[in-house]
Amino acid sequence: MAGGPEDSGTRAAAILLVEDDRHIQRSVSYQLQRQGYKVTCCDDGEAGLEEALRRRYSVAVLDVMLPKLDGLSLCKQLRAARREQPIILISARGSDLDKITGLEFGADDYLAKPFSPAELEARIRALRRRAGGGEVSAPSELLQVDDLVLDRDRHQLRKGEAAVRLTPKELALLKLMMSAPGRVFTRENLLAQVWGFTYDGYHRAVDAHINRLKSKMLEQFGEGPDCIEGVYGVGYRFRDPVQE
Repeated sequence: MAGGPEDSGTRAAAILLVEDDRHIQRSVSYQLQRQGYKVTCCDDGEAGLEEALRRRYSVAVLDVMLPKLDGLSLCKQLRAARREQPIILISARGSDLDKITGLEFGADDYLAKPFSPAELEARIRALRRRAGGGEVSAPSELLQVDDLVLDRDRHQLRKGEAAVRLTPKELALLKLMMSAPGRVFTRENLLAQVWGFTYDGYHRAVDAHINRLKSKMLEQFGEGPDCIEGVYGVGYRFRDPVQE
């Protein structure tokens, strides 16, 4: 293990890289450190999970093929324990099915090998911007629909005193749908505007993220999250209380 976590008093972002290929590990670490990141490296999935739960990282970059604990299982366990944690999966498996599986397991992004360290760094920057960890900007307005408030700065969905911590993709989904209550978004719409691509096979990833978000809302708010409605054969919409 090398590097260290983000110190509370510094602007440098901390990256956790779980990769057993030492050549890739050195190359990626060098590029990220040149860009000002603090990088902690782990060689296997068990060590990566322990480190990810021990300290907080701006982004966790996980290889899929890892010894002791594979990257998909690591992603699933980390997502369950740290629901707001931004996660990027990297893998030599670059098929559409592999990418779908990775997104269903809770990853925010999926990068197929071989890739350049510069490309990974660009994905990290984009993910941190969506997560609110990029450069400081003017405070964003709160989005409110009925008794639900989306706080984009704090990465939370609130109802009264209860709050749900959101992953970058969950935040992007809610921001899009809550900005237009009552509008039906097709899965293609959501893929294009939240994930940045369209492909029929990825519809399952949209459904998985929506279902996970609704489960979190049910757990925290104590009632059915019927504000997000599925429209059979089309997609999803955020319920507009004015039109009821």
